[in-house]
Amino acid sequence: MTREDQERAEARFHKAIKKAQRAGSVIPQYEVDAQAVREKTARLRALRLAKEAAEAKEATENKVEIKKRAVSKKAKGPWNETKI
Repeated sequence: MTREDQERAEARFHKAIKKAQRAGSVIPQYEVDAQAVREKTARLRALRLAKEAAEAKEATENKVEIKKRAVSKKAKGPWNETKI
């Protein structure tokens, strides 16, 4: 084996190794899409939870106590009048 043959063999070997490394790092498109969906879902969930927390905080801060009026047994009004 001559020096030239050895250099060609080494070049082919290194080329094959680089190709194998690149093939190992290539991610199928469906996995890329799935990762994008997971990231988007996590972002939207965080936004939704933050919005719900802000709404709950606002509701507790702006809570107005509603006093119930005492209603007599027979409330008076045009809707309760009986026609004979």
